[in-house]
Amino acid sequence: MSILIKNSMVFTRDNGFIKSNIFVKDSVIAEISDREPEADRVIDADGMYSFPGLIDIHVHLREPGHEYKETIESGTKAAAKGGFTDICCMPNTEPVNDNSSVTSFIVKEALKYGHCNVHPVGSLTKGLAGTEICEYGDLKEAGAKALSDDGMPVSDSGVMRKAVEYAKAFNLPVICHSEEKSLSGKGVMNEGSVSTRLGLSGIPDIAESLGVKRDIEIAALVDHHVHIAHVSTAKSVEIIRNARKRNIKVSAETAPHYFVLTEEAVEGYNTYAKMNPPLRTEEDRLAVIEGLKDGTLNIIATDHAPHSDEEKLLPFEAAAFGIIGLETSLCLSMNLVFSGIINIEDIPFLMSINPGKVIGLDNEIYTGNTANITIVNPDFEWVIDENDFVSKSKNSPFTGMKVKGVCEFTVCNGKISWSRV
Repeated sequence: MSILIKNSMVFTRDNGFIKSNIFVKDSVIAEISDREPEADRVIDADGMYSFPGLIDIHVHLREPGHEYKETIESGTKAAAKGGFTDICCMPNTEPVNDNSSVTSFIVKEALKYGHCNVHPVGSLTKGLAGTEICEYGDLKEAGAKALSDDGMPVSDSGVMRKAVEYAKAFNLPVICHSEEKSLSGKGVMNEGSVSTRLGLSGIPDIAESLGVKRDIEIAALVDHHVHIAHVSTAKSVEIIRNARKRNIKVSAETAPHYFVLTEEAVEGYNTYAKMNPPLRTEEDRLAVIEGLKDGTLNIIATDHAPHSDEEKLLPFEAAAFGIIGLETSLCLSMNLVFSGIINIEDIPFLMSINPGKVIGLDNEIYTGNTANITIVNPDFEWVIDENDFVSKSKNSPFTGMKVKGVCEFTVCNGKISWSRV
């Protein structure tokens, strides 16, 4: 199988964007030049960008155990549609991915049914209970690329220290769901004037920032890489910024909903705007954007969390936390470019190169590398419509939003895994 991608602006590691052709043969980038070799498939990408294949290090695929929400097949199809060639799936499945047999199952199913590459994240503690650490060596051997109890913090600091120390021995990054549960309690949205007006229990911003501070200090103590997931508050951004100045081994992500929406989206008890961490204030949203601009937050992830209508269309307090994001992340991130907040050159770093560094994955476009390429049409305008989602779940707060920029083609391992037309 050979593919010729013509006339696109190609992001290269040495020269940034250059107008060139990419020739892919037998899953490998064989040539980047002005030549036009004969190919089985020719894509004229004039006016488009060729990004290194997008990488999402924070996805919930739900399989095994919750296939009514999402499957490996449907989730990876949504990922490919969104431009992702690689995703990391979190361990809060049923059974929990806390042993090598579950990891192996995910790897095998992804090879069989996946539309993109799937990298399992093993559980930090058995059953996500936060008390007993797992066999990280077995998880890594089976295919785990990182460790996390995402969805739950490891509340016991002694256990967290031991987990990070053990992860260091196996050179596995730790992805932190940083939260002080004694403060978040039974809260369902951000604590503030909106929660008071709606009569809903609030989650204070320090429930996140105290957790972030603790996890970073453990990283400093152990001298091992921790990755802070789904950053939503100004206080957390500042803590991470200061940690970087101290040269602590920390990376950090935010998600599009935290730089696009605020707690106001919950008005009307909109359960599609319910997630954890919750949507915050305008001040927090602007701080998250500033964190993306100055590199404090060096990754955009989705925290793709599919749920059925039966779990979301409930009274707000009872509805499940989480939204889907794989099919909308790219266009919402591109809006930062169109708004002049970041440069187009920042997107490959935020959505491919930097997340790749966390898990040891290189999707950059150069001769000899595996062909994982995302071809983006920056001019295509469209309206987000839940009827167009290929995810099994439809729980997006962005339905009806007019956006610009779309993935036209996703090339994964040298094959076209998604084509918009």
